[in-house]
Amino acid sequence: MDIEGLKEIARTIRRDIITMTAEANSGHPGGSLSAADVITALYFKVMRHDPKNPNWPERDRFILSKGHAVPALYSALARSGYFPPEQLLSLRRFGSPLQGHPEMRRLSGIEASTGSLGQGLSIGAGMALGGKLDNKGYRVYVMIGDGESEEGQIWEVAMSSAYYKLDNLTAIVDYNSQQLDGWVREIMELEPVVDKWKAFGWHVVDINGHDFYQILKALDEAKATKGRPTVVIARTVKGKGVSFMENNVEFHGMAPTKEQKELALKELRS
Repeated sequence: MDIEGLKEIARTIRRDIITMTAEANSGHPGGSLSAADVITALYFKVMRHDPKNPNWPERDRFILSKGHAVPALYSALARSGYFPPEQLLSLRRFGSPLQGHPEMRRLSGIEASTGSLGQGLSIGAGMALGGKLDNKGYRVYVMIGDGESEEGQIWEVAMSSAYYKLDNLTAIVDYNSQQLDGWVREIMELEPVVDKWKAFGWHVVDINGHDFYQILKALDEAKATKGRPTVVIARTVKGKGVSFMENNVEFHGMAPTKEQKELALKELRS
């Protein structure tokens, strides 16, 4: 698929995010919108996976450690064939497999149940180490948040992953600069984030997380890097694609109203 095709899928995923969270009157649209382009690139260009055989042993794995952004992942799974897109409207309903955070035992295609921030990268490192021990060729991709990077567990696994030379592991930081109640820099400054990951022994690629050319180039670079894991610092905009949501911390965990939904969809169709 070419970049224009990826852009169109990303627009579809963003429309799904708005529709799903508005229908549920609950959810986290801001961080889902910021993650949409990277998730699109992974599922529709980069990863080896088979919706008809979700437990294929050789599949690449994706873990959404920032589990509250799962509307973006649900949309990518539906649009790539894991379940009917109509099911997206069941987000957060009682009994639905599409809960507010990913649950691997309730939905095919979910590799790990996440939501307790800081844990997903450890799970991914375990999968990557298992792949090494079993001589498997799969790769593991883990998306973490910038606010999530304040968790100490992130840096424990950063140290161990470099120690074990997990070059089949790629972490992606969705660096949208905001967290639950404000700007990351005002709560716990991460910079110099590139130098920190380098100090832990990782190969680091710093990109615009909404530029598909840069995203694909970074993920290709990660595949080519041997002897150490790679982290992609994806600089993004929270609420990307909807003008009144962009850089608006209120939409971290607030669903759009019916009126806001219509305004957002109008922008995303234009």
